[in-house]
Amino acid sequence: MSEPVSALNGASFEGLVTLQDRGPTGMITLRGDLAAPVMAKALDKALGLTVPDTRRVQPAKGVSKGQAAWMSPDELLLILPYGQVSSVCANLSATLEGTHHLVADVSDARALITVSGQDAHVREVLAKLAPVDLHPAQFGPGDFRRTRLAQVAGAFWMPEAGQINVICFRSVAQYVFDLLGAAADPAASVDYFG
Repeated sequence: MSEPVSALNGASFEGLVTLQDRGPTGMITLRGDLAAPVMAKALDKALGLTVPDTRRVQPAKGVSKGQAAWMSPDELLLILPYGQVSSVCANLSATLEGTHHLVADVSDARALITVSGQDAHVREVLAKLAPVDLHPAQFGPGDFRRTRLAQVAGAFWMPEAGQINVICFRSVAQYVFDLLGAAADPAASVDYFG
């Protein structure tokens, strides 16, 4: 089996913020009735996760490195180490057998870019590209948004102040990275979040 390769090959950029390709990252689309007890059981058994609240990311309990992001009323995106995807998919499918659900490995179809630096600058860079209110009172650690990044679909969340993780389709990863780089050019600073 070949080794996974990131769409951005470890690209990085330094400007108002630091951009960093996160490399191959495990991502699983999980669809079904998020309120069903069997869904909670499946998430807990597979990754020690709970169903996140609307527009939130829920980190795993204990030593697991997974996260569950709310994508829609019947969809979660599970983010985990790349090497765990096959076993987690099998575990979820087995637990959810007999219920209406979808478990799909989308790891190789996505790219993950970290935007980090001074919190105000991180917010400013994303605010230039997405129609989302990024004021600290409206978007903070644990918040997740599925939206647009200029002309393409994307999603992002804030694990902590001063960092936003951006997910996009692999096919537009270079475009998104370049957009983020242009928005992070020091000459483009508007100091909106001051």
